[in-house]
Amino acid sequence: MLVIKADLVEAMVAHARADHPDEACGIIAGPEGSDRPERFVAMTNAERSPTFYRFDSGEQLKLWRAMDDADEVPVVIYHSHTATEAYPSRTDISYASEPDAHYVLVSTRDPDVHELRSYRIADGVVTEEPVEIVSEYPSK
Repeated sequence: MLVIKADLVEAMVAHARADHPDEACGIIAGPEGSDRPERFVAMTNAERSPTFYRFDSGEQLKLWRAMDDADEVPVVIYHSHTATEAYPSRTDISYASEPDAHYVLVSTRDPDVHELRSYRIADGVVTEEPVEIVSEYPSK
């Protein structure tokens, strides 16, 4: 199950709407050893495409180094689908390389309502998981 704060969901949806009709993409980092998304990072879709996304390689390298330095991991990897449901495409599945991450898809095909779903993708196997949106995380 993905437990995520409402402000992070709002940030993903806002990014997806802002980049529409192209796909938006980014990550939400969290402390290593934790499953708690905390730091929102909007990335550049190097493809600038309505049907495909790819992180800008320079941005990604810089971000992964910064996460290493901060003992963070990509807890959520998100992107949008602009004309289809929020379900991973064959390409999305083939590029999924973080088996511990939650892969969140936001569909912006309806201009008034967004669809947000989360998946685990490991070894080509897609498993949808529930999403619990909270105002604050419970204290540890």
